[in-house]
Amino acid sequence: MPVQSLAELIRFARTNSPFYRSLYAHLPETGIRLTDLPVVPQADFWRANTPRDNGLLTAPLDEAVVFRSGGTTGSPKFSYYTRTEWREFTTAFGAGLVTAGLRAGHRVADLFYAGDLYASFSFILDSLHRCPVANVRLPLGGAAPWESTAATLEDFGVQVVAGTPTTLCSLAERLAAAGRTLPEVELLLFGGECLFGDQLPLLKAAFPNALARSLGYASVDAGLLGEAVPGEDTRVHRAFTPHTLVEILDDETDRAVEDAGVPGRLVVTDLRRRLMPVLRYPAGDRAAWVDRAAGVFRILGRAEEGVRVGPVSLYTQDVHDVVTATDTDGDVAGLQLVVRRRDGRDGLVLRLATAEPGARHTALGEALAGAVLAQRPLYASAATAGHVNALTVEWVRHRDLAVNSRSGKLIRVVDERPHS
Repeated sequence: MPVQSLAELIRFARTNSPFYRSLYAHLPETGIRLTDLPVVPQADFWRANTPRDNGLLTAPLDEAVVFRSGGTTGSPKFSYYTRTEWREFTTAFGAGLVTAGLRAGHRVADLFYAGDLYASFSFILDSLHRCPVANVRLPLGGAAPWESTAATLEDFGVQVVAGTPTTLCSLAERLAAAGRTLPEVELLLFGGECLFGDQLPLLKAAFPNALARSLGYASVDAGLLGEAVPGEDTRVHRAFTPHTLVEILDDETDRAVEDAGVPGRLVVTDLRRRLMPVLRYPAGDRAAWVDRAAGVFRILGRAEEGVRVGPVSLYTQDVHDVVTATDTDGDVAGLQLVVRRRDGRDGLVLRLATAEPGARHTALGEALAGAVLAQRPLYASAATAGHVNALTVEWVRHRDLAVNSRSGKLIRVVDERPHS
């Protein structure tokens, strides 16, 4: 399907999607510019995007592949692609893998996770399949025993290993503990989370001749976001023009950020998807332009809409809803999600505000943490596996919550990790 014009996409979406029809009800029929469109309110977007009686999709769910985003058990979030859209998605991303460093004849192990409607394993395998250079694909997955994975890498002389940083580091840790190395691996292609500098020595110990590079930037809900840009800074990516339009918007005003180095939230419009249109959709990350004219930007961390802790993603509103439902006495006067990095692992802190923090809040804090973990069991399993630090609770007074220095508004997500 060719790239459609923005005007055609807007017309199609508001004609066929009840959600977009309502969202754009105040807009004229013609002459609409991208900046005239409101940024998609995520809570409303997901409320309309249900398995039954879906108010977002533009057609009945008769032909599609369905994947799950990072919602809680009580608020699952699903993304839909027709076969044509999925083919175009993976073809474009596959072309970006060459920019990331893939070479003709490379033997590539896919260590991403599969099953339970996760997209990453199938997405990377299909992107490799549609990559413009020949390659050998080994679909190992992220859950295979490390001894089996290591044996396959050795047997086939694998040169490229693709996976999340958590998976790659977990394998490297096992190899290092066993006194083994895989010197034939040339490239570690990571995605799904940021790679931190404190992880590089471990990777180097197990893969002494490998470079760590981003394989590209995409998400199952937002779609194509950025292809990797060669260089030492693995957070720098280039927009997938002409497939998508990428904007960086001021956190407070939603006006376009034009100057390089000024942070804002990243918003994407996909000019190819029609079943589940994505128009000015918040990608969930903050970014800054490196070269706006060339579409080159640097990822800075998670935005207000979500938080990524190691391999686990959570939507901010979901956590707020769980806390509100559990705090029946109304002791919590404010909540922030704080992400910290300690001992080489990410960890999530629930920063809860109350009038007078004290020992009496210990039981409530444990109940709130337990409720969040019950709704997002992937976090608990990741903590048990040593991939993330345990979820903790921090009680403060309301005045101690972090606020925006300009507006005084509460900051919902505080990312205290080093962004390098």
